Amino acid sequence: MWGPLSRRDALLQTVGLAAASMAAAVPVPGRAASSLAPLRSREIDGALSATVSAQKIPGVVAMAANEQSVLYVGAFGLRNGDAASRMSTDTIFRIASMVKLLTSVAALQLVEQGRLHLDEPAANIDPALAAIQVLAGFDAKGAPQLHPPERPLTLRHLLSHTSGFSYLLWDPKVARYLKVARGKRNLPRMPLMFEPGARWAYGGSLDRVGRMVEIASGEPLERYFRDHITGPLGMNDTVVALDDKQRAREASLFVRDARGKLLVQPLEKPGGSKAFLGGGGIYSTASDYLALLQALLNGGSLRGARILQPATVALMSENQIGNLEAGILKTTNPALSNDVNFFPGTHLRWGLGNMINLDPVPDGRSAGSLTWAGLFNTYYWIDPSKRLAGVIMMQILPFADGEALNAYRQFEHGVYRALRQS
Repeated sequence: MWGPLSRRDALLQTVGLAAASMAAAVPVPGRAASSLAPLRSREIDGALSATVSAQKIPGVVAMAANEQSVLYVGAFGLRNGDAASRMSTDTIFRIASMVKLLTSVAALQLVEQGRLHLDEPAANIDPALAAIQVLAGFDAKGAPQLHPPERPLTLRHLLSHTSGFSYLLWDPKVARYLKVARGKRNLPRMPLMFEPGARWAYGGSLDRVGRMVEIASGEPLERYFRDHITGPLGMNDTVVALDDKQRAREASLFVRDARGKLLVQPLEKPGGSKAFLGGGGIYSTASDYLALLQALLNGGSLRGARILQPATVALMSENQIGNLEAGILKTTNPALSNDVNFFPGTHLRWGLGNMINLDPVPDGRSAGSLTWAGLFNTYYWIDPSKRLAGVIMMQILPFADGEALNAYRQFEHGVYRALRQS
């Protein structure tokens, strides 16, 4: 999709393949498993390792690739509080909102098949959306003022987070509404916070998209992923529920207390069946998720498995929200999330599934790159211009943790410096 390989790209692919095969032959948990080029990954390894050694983060797995080959793999630190349990490339993480990209891909597959449409009323597929209301404000007594939306809610609104659905974690208006509406059956569980298309707000839109995928496909969402995305791409550790062998590889969550100390939390107890809606609640590994990023970087296919057509992948990368600002979030609960502004001074927009930086990031990704994250400090980016993708996974709360973001920046900057030196 992005044109013929340059001599540099061919060299990087050769080096990446050689390093990946070396890593497979000598799996050393806690150390970088492959390199962008001999010795030139030392900067990345050193930065991540030093961050772990200084106990700024407990552990991290980071990977980068072009559309054909894995170019860098690093695993450092601990999966949990046990010194014998080291991070490794098959460590399993809770990736939270990073599942939204999978849900977006699923919906766009059905758009390609004509079973969903970007600009038709979403209520045509999910009748529950026909009764949706917009919260205009509150009257003098604090009662919510609701009315039907002036324009139909569409799949494009949902995929681009211009639907009006907003998360409690970053919207005090949601908190005020839920407090008033608690226990009142005459009030909707969650109205829109604004008219569809009027603003950008990060929220539960992709849960509604997941339901639309289920209705249009006739399959539960988890099975749809397995049949049409994760299965074809070999993402066998990207699941809603872990089996015993997978659970043995799961990373524990660490919570940073008020003094900055990281406190390990017990692994969540295996539960029974739970509702999986498409906006969160899934496990994965860095290597699994990198396969998805590579497929998108390669115009929708990887190793003979096609999940989207090139034109659809290109559409995902286009700004869908015009001049609306995106990506800046003010927390309502500092224990779960810090304020979010990943790229201060950079113009941010949203496509069909990802945030887009309209300006280049100094020492990092190109303008037009795609990105998002998960609540427990897992992050990814796709750079179509440089034909590069990266993923970094940690398990820390709160979201947008300063030390986790610093590790993310060091990883990204190190990757681009290594590319420039190749």
